[in-house]
Amino acid sequence: MSIYAEVIGDPIAQSKSPAIHGYWIGELGLDAEYRATLVSGDDLATYIASRRADTAWRGCNVTMPHKQAVIPLLDALDPLAARIGAVNTIVPEQGRLIGYNTDAGGFLEPLRPMLAHDHLFRMARVLGTGGAARAIIAALAAEHVMIVLAGRNPNKAKALLDELDPGGEHHVAPLDHFAEPTDFAFDDRVGCFDLVVNASPLGMAGQPPLVFDLSHVPPGSVIYDIVTHPLDTPLLQAARKAGFQTIDGLAMLIGQAAEAFAKFFGAAPPRGDGDAELRRRLTA
Repeated sequence: MSIYAEVIGDPIAQSKSPAIHGYWIGELGLDAEYRATLVSGDDLATYIASRRADTAWRGCNVTMPHKQAVIPLLDALDPLAARIGAVNTIVPEQGRLIGYNTDAGGFLEPLRPMLAHDHLFRMARVLGTGGAARAIIAALAAEHVMIVLAGRNPNKAKALLDELDPGGEHHVAPLDHFAEPTDFAFDDRVGCFDLVVNASPLGMAGQPPLVFDLSHVPPGSVIYDIVTHPLDTPLLQAARKAGFQTIDGLAMLIGQAAEAFAKFFGAAPPRGDGDAELRRRLTA
């Protein structure tokens, strides 16, 4: 009997997870399968109950809108998932269903070489206060990054920071603050780490554009957009043209999938080519 894992959500047809995990399964020659399964909110409890009894099931990734709704249906949470308050990976372990969050590690993966250095100061401007922002805020706070969280509702942004890192010296700003040019004179940034993250769906196909003026970006900053459709967003295009280093949404998507894959199948995914072939397939 072949083992399998899957991704659940509503909608689910747009998910790139089957292509990612399927590629790794094929490269490793595993007798396994990775599926996409449409699960509505009304059917979530029934789905979890049915998978508990399925001995071939090795777990699932969880996408919107279930990352928080699934928590009461699980037996335990990994400490990081508990702190973030969202689950994107469920794994059966010794008869219990354990919830994990691999989004935080996936987000940090392309930043690790930079964060391995000592800095005088670390600051991130994070745009968005939705579900994706939860893991990103927790990940950055753990790396001692001061966060300026921008959202349409600054009160929601403050509540999110207070929940996820109550002892941190963070700040909030209205999202439209970054839409207008600024003449702020940034100080000497040598020895500092500056990051701008679009953690919102703005700029995604079918969503309103992200209006962000690059005059708000300190010299030497890294611009990170987690949107994957389109992959090369207007923000990334403008940032590259202005000479900034950029990171696209596939970096986080592949990074979080790699952590989940190891939990599902007990093997590290093959990434020796720096994900070049996987990226080629995902963008073909």
